[in-house]
Amino acid sequence: MNSLSQKKILLIICGGISAYKSLELIRLFKKQGSEVKTILTKSAKEFITPLSVASLSQEKVYDDLFNAENESEMDHISLSRWADLILVAPATANTISKLRAGSSDDLASTVILASDKDIFLTPAMNVRMWEHPSTKENLNKLKSYGYKVIGPEIGDMACGEFGEGKMTEPKDIIQVIELYFNSLINNQKLRALVTAGPTNEYIDPVRFITNKSSGKQGYALAKAFAKKGFQTTLISGPTNLKVDNNINLIKVETAHEMLKATQENLPVDVAIFSAAVADFKVKEKNERKIKKEESLHLELEKNVDILNYVSKHNSLRPKLVIGFAAETNNVEENAKKKLMEKNCDWIIANDVSNKSIGFDSNFNEVSIFYRDNKIKDEKLSIKEKSAISDEIVDRVIQQLN
Repeated sequence: MNSLSQKKILLIICGGISAYKSLELIRLFKKQGSEVKTILTKSAKEFITPLSVASLSQEKVYDDLFNAENESEMDHISLSRWADLILVAPATANTISKLRAGSSDDLASTVILASDKDIFLTPAMNVRMWEHPSTKENLNKLKSYGYKVIGPEIGDMACGEFGEGKMTEPKDIIQVIELYFNSLINNQKLRALVTAGPTNEYIDPVRFITNKSSGKQGYALAKAFAKKGFQTTLISGPTNLKVDNNINLIKVETAHEMLKATQENLPVDVAIFSAAVADFKVKEKNERKIKKEESLHLELEKNVDILNYVSKHNSLRPKLVIGFAAETNNVEENAKKKLMEKNCDWIIANDVSNKSIGFDSNFNEVSIFYRDNKIKDEKLSIKEKSAISDEIVDRVIQQLN
């Protein structure tokens, strides 16, 4: 069975001369055993007919956002949940601009905005439109949101000009999508463990030492691993965040509980320790609530170092051990020091003194430092934590393979 067999492809066809190629795409997907549902934008119907699309896909063609017959079905939700993957082909300059702005004025853009699946764009436009700075800026922003881009190619265009902007040929698009699904199948053999959130270290039954970690980056990492096919375990300190059912969520409170849960879920192929584990705990926890006094003296002791423990135990050590370093100053220096001291393979560092990223923000900007000197350290510029996670997981897959 090939990787496209029984896959559900939602194909969104936009208005451009390359729209005719979408008919060949449908034929090739059907030949591989895929189910194909289609959305035609208003302008797409100026180039190809719903009848030709329906004949090839053997499915209803969707086009209107509000359709009295299907109002109860909420097409924009049901279609986005039905699909294994969304492919926009051709993706015009206008569509790319609308998606960058988060517009949802028709069924196509609304489905994309409501989707929790990977979205592939195949740009097709005149060479001058492709080279325009606004188009480049829009695509870069969409990439930062996690959109994947196929092409365009260099060649002769329908307008008579020559250059970059030509839509990638259907057989080549199929090959990219096939590789994507192959990767998901291969990743199903791999196991990932992620720690996330803060820990609570109790002083007495009602008070504890903790920190500002929201757990958002760790949860986004777990979702990215699961989406890419990994068997994923998420060990989380106290948060209010939710995860999908395909993630094994283990809730803990203290660093000791997090270590115990980690030990019980090894071995794995990759472990990412993004949890902000409290560095210290109270030496002796009071069993009763401490009454209010003029002063209170607490004796602290160092907490267990989970990253250090896992990375230095050869019998349990994953193939890839990745730590996080939340820093407020000397980010590179402190991260590289931690990389060596903890014996991990990567350190992912971020500057939490920047209020627009890090703790409790939906955005992050990180630097990845590698112990292997053959791999160049790199910076992932500010973007949503989900997009940061996708980039990190893509690098994990590349290294594991």
